[in-house]
Amino acid sequence: MDTYFQTMTAALRGAGLFKPCLVLDRDRLDANIALTRQKLAPELALRLVDKSLACLPLLSRIADALGSTRFMTFHLPISEAVLKAFPKADLLFGKPMPVDAARQVLARKDDDWKRICWLIDTEGRLEQYMVMAETLGCDLRIAFEVDIGLHRGGIADPAALSHALQRARQHPLLHCEGIMGYEAHAPHIPNLFGGPEKALAESVTAFQAFVACLAPEERRILNTGGSKTALLHGAGTQANEVSIGSAFVLPSDFDTAGLIGFRPSAFVATPVLKLVEAELPGPAFVSRVLQALGRFPRRGCYIYGGKWMAKPVFPEGSREQAMLGQSSNQQFIALPDNTTLQPDDFLFLRPTQSEFVLQQFGAIAVFSQGHIVEQWPVLPVG
Repeated sequence: MDTYFQTMTAALRGAGLFKPCLVLDRDRLDANIALTRQKLAPELALRLVDKSLACLPLLSRIADALGSTRFMTFHLPISEAVLKAFPKADLLFGKPMPVDAARQVLARKDDDWKRICWLIDTEGRLEQYMVMAETLGCDLRIAFEVDIGLHRGGIADPAALSHALQRARQHPLLHCEGIMGYEAHAPHIPNLFGGPEKALAESVTAFQAFVACLAPEERRILNTGGSKTALLHGAGTQANEVSIGSAFVLPSDFDTAGLIGFRPSAFVATPVLKLVEAELPGPAFVSRVLQALGRFPRRGCYIYGGKWMAKPVFPEGSREQAMLGQSSNQQFIALPDNTTLQPDDFLFLRPTQSEFVLQQFGAIAVFSQGHIVEQWPVLPVG
Protein backbone atom coordinates (compact mmCIF):
# COMPACT_ATOMS: atom_id res chain seq x y z
CA MET A 1 0.00 0.00 0.00
CA ASP A 2 2.81 2.43 0.89
CA THR A 3 4.59 1.81 -2.40
CA TYR A 4 1.38 2.25 -4.38
CA PHE A 5 0.61 5.69 -2.98
CA GLN A 6 4.25 6.76 -3.00
CA THR A 7 4.34 5.99 -6.72
CA MET A 8 1.12 7.96 -7.20
CA THR A 9 2.63 10.87 -5.27
CA ALA A 10 5.66 10.89 -7.56
CA ALA A 11 3.36 10.78 -10.59
CA LEU A 12 1.38 13.78 -9.36
CA ARG A 13 4.54 15.77 -8.75
CA GLY A 14 5.85 14.82 -12.16
CA ALA A 15 2.63 16.07 -13.73
CA GLY A 16 2.85 19.38 -11.86
CA LEU A 17 -0.28 18.76 -9.79
CA PHE A 18 -0.03 20.41 -6.38
CA LYS A 19 -3.66 20.93 -5.38
CA PRO A 20 -6.55 18.63 -4.44
CA CYS A 21 -7.41 16.37 -7.35
CA LEU A 22 -9.27 13.21 -8.25
CA VAL A 23 -6.90 10.48 -9.40
CA LEU A 24 -8.25 7.57 -11.44
CA ASP A 25 -6.14 4.42 -11.70
CA ARG A 26 -6.84 3.41 -15.31
CA ASP A 27 -5.21 -0.01 -14.90
CA ARG A 28 -7.46 -0.91 -11.97
CA LEU A 29 -10.44 0.49 -13.89
CA ASP A 30 -9.66 -1.81 -16.82
CA ALA A 31 -9.38 -4.77 -14.46
CA ASN A 32 -12.81 -3.93 -12.99
CA ILE A 33 -14.25 -3.70 -16.50
CA ALA A 34 -12.82 -7.13 -17.35
CA LEU A 35 -14.26 -8.60 -14.14
CA THR A 36 -17.67 -7.16 -15.00
CA ARG A 37 -17.52 -8.83 -18.42
CA GLN A 38 -16.61 -12.11 -16.75
CA LYS A 39 -19.34 -12.01 -14.09
CA LEU A 40 -22.26 -10.44 -15.97
CA ALA A 41 -24.85 -13.04 -16.93
CA PRO A 42 -24.74 -13.45 -20.73
CA GLU A 43 -28.49 -12.93 -21.14
CA LEU A 44 -28.35 -9.50 -19.49
CA ALA A 45 -27.52 -6.23 -21.23
CA LEU A 46 -25.60 -3.57 -19.32
CA ARG A 47 -26.93 -0.05 -18.74
CA LEU A 48 -24.23 2.39 -17.58
CA VAL A 49 -25.18 4.83 -14.82
CA ASP A 50 -24.00 8.25 -15.98
CA LYS A 51 -24.38 10.09 -12.65
CA SER A 52 -21.87 7.74 -11.02
CA LEU A 53 -19.37 8.03 -13.89
CA ALA A 54 -19.87 11.68 -14.81
CA CYS A 55 -16.99 11.97 -17.25
CA LEU A 56 -17.37 11.32 -20.98
CA PRO A 57 -13.95 9.70 -21.53
CA LEU A 58 -14.63 7.41 -18.56
CA LEU A 59 -18.06 6.46 -19.89
CA SER A 60 -16.59 5.93 -23.36
CA ARG A 61 -13.84 3.65 -22.11
CA ILE A 62 -16.32 1.42 -20.28
CA ALA A 63 -18.96 1.50 -23.02
CA ASP A 64 -16.43 0.64 -25.73
CA ALA A 65 -14.90 -2.19 -23.71
CA LEU A 66 -18.26 -3.77 -22.92
CA GLY A 67 -20.10 -2.89 -26.13
CA SER A 68 -22.81 -1.03 -24.25
CA THR A 69 -25.05 1.63 -25.80
CA ARG A 70 -27.55 1.85 -22.92
CA PHE A 71 -27.31 4.49 -20.22
CA MET A 72 -29.30 5.23 -17.09
CA THR A 73 -29.51 8.99 -16.58
CA PHE A 74 -30.60 11.20 -13.69
CA HIS A 75 -29.84 14.88 -14.39
CA LEU A 76 -30.86 16.75 -17.53
CA PRO A 77 -27.55 18.58 -18.18
CA ILE A 78 -25.72 15.25 -18.03
CA SER A 79 -28.43 13.57 -20.12
CA GLU A 80 -27.93 16.17 -22.84
CA ALA A 81 -24.15 15.72 -22.84
CA VAL A 82 -24.49 11.93 -23.10
CA LEU A 83 -27.03 12.19 -25.93
CA LYS A 84 -24.64 14.41 -27.91
CA ALA A 85 -21.53 12.32 -27.19
CA PHE A 86 -23.13 8.94 -27.95
CA PRO A 87 -25.33 9.23 -31.09
CA LYS A 88 -26.53 5.63 -30.74
CA ALA A 89 -27.16 5.76 -27.02
CA ASP A 90 -30.50 4.80 -25.50
CA LEU A 91 -31.22 6.56 -22.19
CA LEU A 92 -33.56 5.52 -19.41
CA PHE A 93 -34.26 7.92 -16.58
CA GLY A 94 -33.49 6.37 -13.21
CA LYS A 95 -35.75 8.79 -11.37
CA PRO A 96 -38.92 10.63 -12.35
CA MET A 97 -38.38 14.11 -13.75
CA PRO A 98 -40.65 17.03 -12.79
CA VAL A 99 -42.97 17.50 -15.73
CA ASP A 100 -41.91 21.13 -16.18
CA ALA A 101 -38.29 20.09 -16.48
CA ALA A 102 -39.19 17.49 -19.09
CA ARG A 103 -41.35 20.02 -20.96
CA GLN A 104 -38.48 22.50 -21.08
CA VAL A 105 -36.19 20.15 -23.02
CA LEU A 106 -38.89 18.51 -25.15
CA ALA A 107 -40.15 21.92 -26.31
CA ARG A 108 -36.89 22.32 -28.24
CA LYS A 109 -38.08 19.64 -30.69
CA ASP A 110 -34.56 18.16 -30.71
CA ASP A 111 -34.62 14.62 -32.09
CA ASP A 112 -31.93 13.53 -29.61
CA TRP A 113 -34.54 13.57 -26.85
CA LYS A 114 -36.48 10.85 -28.66
CA ARG A 115 -33.80 8.49 -27.36
CA ILE A 116 -34.96 9.13 -23.79
CA CYS A 117 -37.33 6.84 -21.92
CA TRP A 118 -39.03 8.79 -19.14
CA LEU A 119 -39.74 7.19 -15.76
CA ILE A 120 -43.27 7.23 -14.34
CA ASP A 121 -43.71 6.53 -10.63
CA THR A 122 -47.37 7.41 -9.98
CA GLU A 123 -50.66 7.71 -11.84
CA GLY A 124 -50.57 11.40 -11.05
CA ARG A 125 -47.29 11.79 -12.92
CA LEU A 126 -48.66 9.66 -15.73
CA GLU A 127 -51.53 12.14 -16.13
CA GLN A 128 -49.07 15.05 -16.16
CA TYR A 129 -47.03 13.45 -18.92
CA MET A 130 -50.15 12.72 -20.93
CA VAL A 131 -51.12 16.40 -20.83
CA MET A 132 -47.57 17.42 -21.74
CA ALA A 133 -47.48 15.04 -24.71
CA GLU A 134 -50.77 16.46 -25.99
CA THR A 135 -49.63 20.05 -25.50
CA LEU A 136 -46.33 19.51 -27.30
CA GLY A 137 -47.71 17.03 -29.83
CA CYS A 138 -44.90 14.57 -29.26
CA ASP A 139 -44.65 10.85 -28.68
CA LEU A 140 -43.15 9.82 -25.35
CA ARG A 141 -41.40 6.62 -24.39
CA ILE A 142 -42.11 5.73 -20.78
CA ALA A 143 -41.23 3.04 -18.27
CA PHE A 144 -42.77 2.53 -14.86
CA GLU A 145 -40.80 2.61 -11.63
CA VAL A 146 -41.94 -0.33 -9.51
CA ASP A 147 -41.30 -0.91 -5.81
CA ILE A 148 -39.61 -4.27 -5.28
CA GLY A 149 -38.67 -3.75 -1.65
CA LEU A 150 -36.66 -0.52 -1.44
CA HIS A 151 -39.83 1.47 -0.60
CA ARG A 152 -38.49 4.68 -2.12
CA GLY A 153 -41.63 5.23 -4.13
CA GLY A 154 -42.82 3.86 -7.43
CA ILE A 155 -45.83 1.71 -8.31
CA ALA A 156 -46.58 -0.22 -5.14
CA ASP A 157 -48.07 -3.49 -6.45
CA PRO A 158 -48.98 -5.35 -9.66
CA ALA A 159 -52.65 -4.33 -9.43
CA ALA A 160 -51.66 -0.66 -9.41
CA LEU A 161 -49.32 -1.24 -12.36
CA SER A 162 -52.08 -2.96 -14.32
CA HIS A 163 -54.37 0.00 -13.72
CA ALA A 164 -51.69 2.49 -14.83
CA LEU A 165 -50.94 0.41 -17.91
CA GLN A 166 -54.60 0.42 -18.92
CA ARG A 167 -54.59 4.19 -18.72
CA ALA A 168 -51.34 4.53 -20.68
CA ARG A 169 -52.52 2.12 -23.41
CA GLN A 170 -55.48 4.39 -24.10
CA HIS A 171 -53.24 7.31 -24.92
CA PRO A 172 -51.90 7.44 -28.50
CA LEU A 173 -48.78 9.49 -27.66
CA LEU A 174 -47.45 7.45 -24.72
CA HIS A 175 -45.63 4.19 -25.34
CA CYS A 176 -44.77 1.94 -22.42
CA GLU A 177 -41.46 0.14 -22.91
CA GLY A 178 -41.17 -1.62 -19.56
CA ILE A 179 -40.32 -1.27 -15.89
CA MET A 180 -37.43 -0.37 -13.61
CA GLY A 181 -37.17 -1.99 -10.16
CA TYR A 182 -34.27 -1.12 -7.86
CA GLU A 183 -33.21 -3.29 -4.91
CA ALA A 184 -30.23 -1.45 -3.40
CA HIS A 185 -31.51 -2.32 0.07
CA ALA A 186 -30.93 -6.06 -0.35
CA PRO A 187 -27.19 -6.24 0.54
CA HIS A 188 -27.84 -4.36 3.79
CA ILE A 189 -30.67 -6.39 5.31
CA PRO A 190 -29.45 -7.87 8.65
CA ASN A 191 -29.48 -11.62 9.14
CA LEU A 192 -32.01 -11.02 11.93
CA PHE A 193 -34.51 -10.16 9.18
CA GLY A 194 -33.49 -12.86 6.72
CA GLY A 195 -30.25 -11.39 5.39
CA PRO A 196 -29.22 -10.19 1.94
CA GLU A 197 -29.88 -13.44 0.08
CA LYS A 198 -33.49 -13.64 1.21
CA ALA A 199 -34.05 -9.94 0.53
CA LEU A 200 -32.72 -10.28 -3.01
CA ALA A 201 -34.88 -13.35 -3.65
CA GLU A 202 -37.96 -11.47 -2.43
CA SER A 203 -37.13 -8.56 -4.73
CA VAL A 204 -36.80 -10.92 -7.68
CA THR A 205 -40.19 -12.46 -6.90
CA ALA A 206 -41.74 -9.00 -6.71
CA PHE A 207 -40.10 -7.99 -9.99
CA GLN A 208 -41.45 -11.08 -11.74
CA ALA A 209 -44.98 -10.25 -10.58
CA PHE A 210 -44.70 -6.80 -12.16
CA VAL A 211 -43.28 -8.25 -15.39
CA ALA A 212 -46.33 -10.49 -15.66
CA CYS A 213 -48.52 -7.38 -16.01
CA LEU A 214 -46.77 -6.25 -19.19
CA ALA A 215 -47.83 -7.13 -22.72
CA PRO A 216 -45.06 -8.62 -24.91
CA GLU A 217 -44.53 -5.31 -26.73
CA GLU A 218 -44.11 -3.56 -23.35
CA ARG A 219 -41.08 -5.60 -22.29
CA ARG A 220 -38.28 -3.90 -24.18
CA ILE A 221 -36.84 -2.55 -20.89
CA LEU A 222 -36.95 -4.90 -17.91
CA ASN A 223 -34.39 -3.17 -15.74
CA THR A 224 -33.20 -4.08 -12.27
CA GLY A 225 -30.03 -4.19 -10.26
CA GLY A 226 -27.43 -1.62 -9.39
CA SER A 227 -23.71 -1.85 -8.77
CA LYS A 228 -24.16 -3.82 -5.54
CA THR A 229 -26.51 -6.44 -6.98
CA ALA A 230 -26.34 -6.46 -10.79
CA LEU A 231 -23.79 -9.25 -11.01
CA LEU A 232 -25.92 -11.48 -8.75
CA HIS A 233 -28.77 -11.59 -11.28
CA GLY A 234 -29.32 -14.15 -14.02
CA ALA A 235 -32.04 -15.45 -16.31
CA GLY A 236 -34.35 -16.36 -13.42
CA THR A 237 -34.87 -12.71 -12.56
CA GLN A 238 -36.76 -12.18 -15.87
CA ALA A 239 -34.87 -8.90 -16.32
CA ASN A 240 -33.20 -8.24 -19.65
CA GLU A 241 -30.79 -5.57 -18.39
CA VAL A 242 -29.02 -4.40 -15.24
CA SER A 243 -27.49 -1.05 -14.33
CA ILE A 244 -23.92 -0.56 -13.11
CA GLY A 245 -22.00 2.61 -12.37
CA SER A 246 -19.99 3.01 -9.17
CA ALA A 247 -18.66 -0.55 -9.25
CA PHE A 248 -16.13 0.40 -11.91
CA VAL A 249 -14.34 2.78 -9.51
CA LEU A 250 -15.48 1.06 -6.27
CA PRO A 251 -15.96 3.78 -3.65
CA SER A 252 -16.08 2.47 -0.09
CA ASP A 253 -19.89 2.38 0.19
CA PHE A 254 -19.78 -0.39 -2.42
CA ASP A 255 -17.64 -2.87 -0.51
CA THR A 256 -20.28 -5.58 -0.69
CA ALA A 257 -20.42 -9.30 -1.40
CA GLY A 258 -21.66 -8.70 -4.94
CA LEU A 259 -18.41 -6.93 -5.86
CA ILE A 260 -15.76 -9.25 -4.45
CA GLY A 261 -12.62 -9.00 -6.60
CA PHE A 262 -13.19 -5.39 -7.62
CA ARG A 263 -10.57 -2.86 -6.52
CA PRO A 264 -10.81 0.85 -5.70
CA SER A 265 -9.64 2.88 -8.68
CA ALA A 266 -10.52 6.46 -7.65
CA PHE A 267 -8.81 8.50 -4.94
CA VAL A 268 -8.76 12.06 -3.74
CA ALA A 269 -5.16 13.30 -3.46
CA THR A 270 -4.42 16.47 -1.51
CA PRO A 271 -1.22 18.16 -0.31
CA VAL A 272 -0.35 18.28 3.38
CA LEU A 273 -0.01 21.93 4.44
CA LYS A 274 1.07 21.55 8.06
CA LEU A 275 2.35 18.74 10.25
CA VAL A 276 1.50 19.38 13.92
CA GLU A 277 1.70 17.99 17.43
CA ALA A 278 -2.04 17.71 17.92
CA GLU A 279 -3.60 19.99 20.49
CA LEU A 280 -7.14 21.17 21.16
CA PRO A 281 -7.87 24.86 21.65
CA GLY A 282 -8.03 25.79 25.35
CA PRO A 283 -6.07 24.48 28.35
CA ALA A 284 -3.19 22.21 27.29
CA PHE A 285 -3.89 19.64 29.99
CA VAL A 286 -7.21 18.72 28.33
CA SER A 287 -5.39 17.50 25.23
CA ARG A 288 -2.85 15.58 27.34
CA VAL A 289 -5.56 13.82 29.33
CA LEU A 290 -7.48 12.85 26.21
CA GLN A 291 -4.29 11.62 24.57
CA ALA A 292 -3.47 9.49 27.61
CA LEU A 293 -6.95 7.98 27.36
CA GLY A 294 -6.53 7.34 23.64
CA ARG A 295 -9.34 9.75 22.78
CA PHE A 296 -7.25 12.32 20.92
CA PRO A 297 -4.23 11.84 18.61
CA ARG A 298 -0.70 12.99 19.39
CA ARG A 299 0.13 13.85 15.81
CA GLY A 300 -1.85 15.23 12.92
CA CYS A 301 -1.82 17.36 9.81
CA TYR A 302 -3.86 20.02 8.10
CA ILE A 303 -4.60 19.32 4.47
CA TYR A 304 -5.37 21.48 1.46
CA GLY A 305 -9.20 21.48 1.43
CA GLY A 306 -11.41 18.85 2.97
CA LYS A 307 -14.96 17.95 3.98
CA TRP A 308 -15.28 15.65 0.99
CA MET A 309 -17.32 12.46 0.84
CA ALA A 310 -14.09 10.51 1.27
CA LYS A 311 -12.13 8.82 4.07
CA PRO A 312 -8.33 8.82 4.56
CA VAL A 313 -6.53 5.68 3.38
CA PHE A 314 -2.88 6.84 3.21
CA PRO A 315 -0.86 7.14 5.34
CA GLU A 316 -2.28 3.96 6.83
CA GLY A 317 -3.88 4.70 10.18
CA SER A 318 -4.78 8.29 9.33
CA ARG A 319 -8.33 9.29 10.18
CA GLU A 320 -10.71 12.18 10.63
CA GLN A 321 -10.97 13.65 14.12
CA ALA A 322 -14.46 14.48 15.37
CA MET A 323 -13.35 16.86 18.14
CA LEU A 324 -11.80 19.25 15.64
CA GLY A 325 -14.61 18.77 13.13
CA GLN A 326 -14.41 19.15 9.38
CA SER A 327 -13.30 22.05 7.24
CA SER A 328 -13.53 22.59 3.51
CA ASN A 329 -10.48 24.89 3.78
CA GLN A 330 -7.91 23.15 6.01
CA GLN A 331 -9.20 19.90 7.48
CA PHE A 332 -7.37 18.27 10.37
CA ILE A 333 -6.44 14.62 9.86
CA ALA A 334 -5.17 12.50 12.76
CA LEU A 335 -1.95 10.61 11.99
CA PRO A 336 -0.29 7.59 13.59
CA ASP A 337 2.54 8.39 16.00
CA ASN A 338 5.16 6.86 13.70
CA THR A 339 4.17 8.80 10.58
CA THR A 340 6.89 9.87 8.17
CA LEU A 341 4.55 12.23 6.33
CA GLN A 342 5.98 15.68 5.65
CA PRO A 343 4.52 19.03 4.54
CA ASP A 344 3.92 19.05 0.74
CA ASP A 345 3.52 15.26 0.68
CA PHE A 346 0.15 13.99 -0.54
CA LEU A 347 -2.49 12.47 1.69
CA PHE A 348 -4.94 10.14 -0.09
CA LEU A 349 -8.61 9.59 0.63
CA ARG A 350 -10.97 7.02 -0.83
CA PRO A 351 -14.38 8.38 -1.90
CA THR A 352 -17.40 6.90 -0.16
CA GLN A 353 -19.35 7.37 -3.42
CA SER A 354 -18.48 8.34 -6.96
CA GLU A 355 -21.61 10.38 -7.67
CA PHE A 356 -20.73 14.10 -7.44
CA VAL A 357 -17.27 13.39 -5.96
CA LEU A 358 -15.78 12.73 -9.41
CA GLN A 359 -16.94 16.19 -10.49
CA GLN A 360 -15.57 18.22 -7.56
CA PHE A 361 -11.96 18.68 -8.65
CA GLY A 362 -12.03 19.67 -12.30
CA ALA A 363 -10.30 17.35 -14.75
CA ILE A 364 -9.57 13.83 -13.50
CA ALA A 365 -5.88 12.91 -13.33
CA VAL A 366 -5.57 9.50 -15.03
CA PHE A 367 -2.85 7.30 -13.51
CA SER A 368 -1.38 4.34 -15.42
CA GLN A 369 1.90 2.43 -15.23
CA GLY A 370 3.29 4.81 -12.63
CA HIS A 371 2.50 8.07 -14.44
CA ILE A 372 -0.27 10.61 -14.94
CA VAL A 373 -1.01 9.93 -18.59
CA GLU A 374 -4.18 11.93 -19.31
CA GLN A 375 -6.53 14.58 -17.96
CA TRP A 376 -10.20 13.70 -18.42
CA PRO A 377 -12.79 16.53 -18.27
CA VAL A 378 -15.86 15.90 -16.12
CA LEU A 379 -19.52 16.55 -16.85
CA PRO A 380 -21.31 19.61 -15.42
CA VAL A 381 -22.76 19.54 -11.93
CA GLY A 382 -25.54 22.02 -12.73
